[in-house]
Amino acid sequence: MTLTLRSKYLAVFLSLWLVSCTEVPKDLLRQQAISAEGTVAGAISPTSQLLAVSSLTSGIVIWDTNTSKAKFRLSHGDPTQNLVTHLVFSADGKYLLSADPSNAALWDMQDGKNLGFWAMQAGVTIRDIAVSDFGRHLLIGQSDGKIQHITLKSGRRLEFQGHSENINAVAISPNGRYALTGSSDLHSYFWDTDSAQILQSISHPNRVTRVALDPQGRFLFSADSLQQAQIIELKTGRLLSRLQLDRGRVFSTARFSSDGKWLLTGSPSQRVSIWNVQTGQRVKDWSVSPSPYAKPPGAVVYDVALLNNGQVLTLSSSGLAEYWEFKP
Repeated sequence: MTLTLRSKYLAVFLSLWLVSCTEVPKDLLRQQAISAEGTVAGAISPTSQLLAVSSLTSGIVIWDTNTSKAKFRLSHGDPTQNLVTHLVFSADGKYLLSADPSNAALWDMQDGKNLGFWAMQAGVTIRDIAVSDFGRHLLIGQSDGKIQHITLKSGRRLEFQGHSENINAVAISPNGRYALTGSSDLHSYFWDTDSAQILQSISHPNRVTRVALDPQGRFLFSADSLQQAQIIELKTGRLLSRLQLDRGRVFSTARFSSDGKWLLTGSPSQRVSIWNVQTGQRVKDWSVSPSPYAKPPGAVVYDVALLNNGQVLTLSSSGLAEYWEFKP
């Protein structure tokens, strides 16, 4: 499905937005308008070639950063009543998993083809999602504290019941064999998706709100809603570092850099940070541009990635992809 660009509308939107800005951050290199309206979800592919954004009236739009053009428009139903609130790419960047409160859908990024829908049982809502390489395994965190691990080829469903409250965050290894899940029960668990055996348990003083797995299998990240965010070495299970947080830091996204040196995080309050994995020290901090639709002005950071050229790419509810200079 090829999308016909509404170029003039995006151009007007970007022009008006730029005019409204009174100050441009010194580290901001350039911006790209990817939505002429507010967005409710977004994701950056691991290679940073594709961006996915979901808005309430235009469905899911896939953008190619190399061409600065929209590639596909996808939807769970009527795109003018789109409620897709979660988007995530597989580690190889070839598949996209999307979810509304009641359904998850898998998409092939080669042609935009839908590969299936999965519905939740009545009364259960989707809280977070993840997908493995080649779209082989899906991970769906639910409001009832359960997690579904689905293997597409065989149709196998494993239901992990280790948590006792809402699931807030999930991550999956590229091969689909391991999962990291965080809950309001004050725990995150690293577990084997073949056996559902818990391999590591991390306790927090508050509900766990964000987790991340290093695709190379070196580290895991687990953070709660107030006080504690830590990086653990997977091979040994030892605590590698705690992030040196200021008061009340909450993360909306987290990702390890490909070289394993940095952890990149975003927040619901425009804030983007880069942390030293070994020490937990914050080495860079800035704010993405606010959404023109938010009152008071603000933006949720949906995703952040470190590019091969050393720049940092952010995607937020402002409807902008922004490129930032990063000099360690």
